[in-house]
Amino acid sequence: MNPSPDGTVVVAAIGDLHVGEDHQQPYRDLFIEISQRAHVLALCGDLTNFGRTVEVEILADDLKACTIPVVAVLGNHDYEAGQPAEVRRILHSVGVHVLDGEAVELHGVGFAGVKGFVGGYGRFMLSAFGEPAMSAFVQESVNEALKLETAIRTLRVERAMAVMHYSPIPETLVGEPVEIFPFLGCSRLAEPIDRFDEIRCAVHGHAHRGTYFGRTPKGVPVYNVARFVVQAECGRPYALLEL
Repeated sequence: MNPSPDGTVVVAAIGDLHVGEDHQQPYRDLFIEISQRAHVLALCGDLTNFGRTVEVEILADDLKACTIPVVAVLGNHDYEAGQPAEVRRILHSVGVHVLDGEAVELHGVGFAGVKGFVGGYGRFMLSAFGEPAMSAFVQESVNEALKLETAIRTLRVERAMAVMHYSPIPETLVGEPVEIFPFLGCSRLAEPIDRFDEIRCAVHGHAHRGTYFGRTPKGVPVYNVARFVVQAECGRPYALLEL
């Protein structure tokens, strides 16, 4: 798909593919379809079930059918086998821009990406108080937000998208049990999104039973593009967003 004459860039966004070892070309036809409808594909984590090499290789083989640029972040499932660097390597080998505190410019639009982490929302966010284990837990959340800020700062564009796995706001989690909201994301991720005017929207996955759309405190649109959520909202497993 060629860029639009007016400069509009269409991004197809999808999360939670959960490719398994026994899957055979699970997304090849979908990636061909997306290539005909969008300028860029954004993958929002949980690309595999367990982050095993064979799972990533199956996904990578399907991604060869995608004829548009691809950006991706990893999700918690992609860390399960303890080899996230190998997951990234295999995806890089087929041309995917895997973002972990980095940014890339495609068709004049910036993409800043991190996995994100848990921690809760608003005045109920966890704080680094008490046991060292709790402080380390909170520091991981802080680190992911700082990585997102650093990625955004490197961009020199007027339009950009933040790509994450965990959610920066609670609104797109509605539908999940309230008790697990703190484990689905953190408000700290919304802070850099709201600090930089070039961020036009953010996308995330992870919350399979969540809500498609919400906004940050300053009004930046946020889309939950977990494929189960998008399928129910749009009648297809990916969102099409214009920047």
